Amino acid sequence: MEREDMKPSGPPPLKGIRVIDLTRIIAGPYCTMVMGDLGAEIIKVEQPKIGDETRAWGPPWVREVSAYFIAMNRNKKSLTLNFKHPQGIEIFRNLARHSDVLLENFRPGTMDELGVGYEALKEINPRLIYCDVTGYGTQGPYRDKPGVDVIVSAIGGLMSITGPPEGEPVKVGVPLTDVLTALYSFGAVSSALYQREQTGKGQRISLNLLAIQLATLINIGSNYLVGGVIPRRWGSAHPNIVPYEAHKAKDAFLIFGVINERMWKSFCTLLSMEEMKDDPRFADNAARLKNRNALMEIIDRKLAEKTVDEWIPLFDQAGIPCGPINTFDRVFSDAQVQHLGLVQEVEHPHYGKVRVVGPPATFSESAVGIQCPPPLLGEHNREILTRLLDYSEEQVKSFQDQGVL
Repeated sequence: MEREDMKPSGPPPLKGIRVIDLTRIIAGPYCTMVMGDLGAEIIKVEQPKIGDETRAWGPPWVREVSAYFIAMNRNKKSLTLNFKHPQGIEIFRNLARHSDVLLENFRPGTMDELGVGYEALKEINPRLIYCDVTGYGTQGPYRDKPGVDVIVSAIGGLMSITGPPEGEPVKVGVPLTDVLTALYSFGAVSSALYQREQTGKGQRISLNLLAIQLATLINIGSNYLVGGVIPRRWGSAHPNIVPYEAHKAKDAFLIFGVINERMWKSFCTLLSMEEMKDDPRFADNAARLKNRNALMEIIDRKLAEKTVDEWIPLFDQAGIPCGPINTFDRVFSDAQVQHLGLVQEVEHPHYGKVRVVGPPATFSESAVGIQCPPPLLGEHNREILTRLLDYSEEQVKSFQDQGVL
């Protein structure tokens, strides 16, 4: 398999970078998990006894922790701190003094109210890169509105273009706005780390789900800004290219895209319908857009003659992008997915073996990958306090007795 063949031996790209993860749910935790895959030390600071809400978002469960939590929290050490206790804040300040990056997704202003906002932490650690992730930004009329993926995708237009043409708007099957925000955050923090190497200074980065939702509307947003036409829902179809959508074969669904005129001619040959090449209704993409419905009826009748597994090799031979619309059992048994080694096992001393989707990036020189399994709540309290922050065992016990941890 590709991952085994490379076997890079160099240190991970982010080795030596310490990250304080004050985030919960998806956007922040996914970002820090990716940083952990690349070698960063991630300290996930959680509320005592409760922790990240997604720990309880089950079933399914692995012991007492949800599959949801496991999906976004490998490579992390868990430290529980009570921010309502002065000693908890003091410990946190000490941790910030020894860290490179901090990510938080509290309500705007919360960190300042606690006395550990960017300006306060910059005084004790000028090299700190501070990244806040909010729903709508730190200023403006939506400042205090809770940032929830599905709500932002509604306000930001994504839901209005998702779903069948004549049906109701629907959400994307995964919280895509959160995931995109995580990846934007990862890129922004990595860029700030690179700049710090040149200037010696940290900085504050602010990202919000709404801005990222709009930034990732790409051609659909551009279609409106340029053409002034409000986009509609197209189901699996493409608003600008025909044919480019899902169709029912004899047994199941497949999807393909004819993206140029060369492919169109190959497609007509593939269907044994050479006459369509000279049909003025389908002469070019503009004509096919105009006569979309008529063309779809022809294609549907023809595709119903064979199964998906019979059609796919024919499309591949013709050089036309095509694939089955797989259910998840077929996704994870797919030959290419297995060849890439994307599903990996991580061993946890409490949970046992857990299967996860591993990091998608490979490096020729850097050893990257799963560093450690998702942590138990507060699993690393003693390790972080004694080894990193130099508190004594007696102090740690005192913190526990006082409810600081």
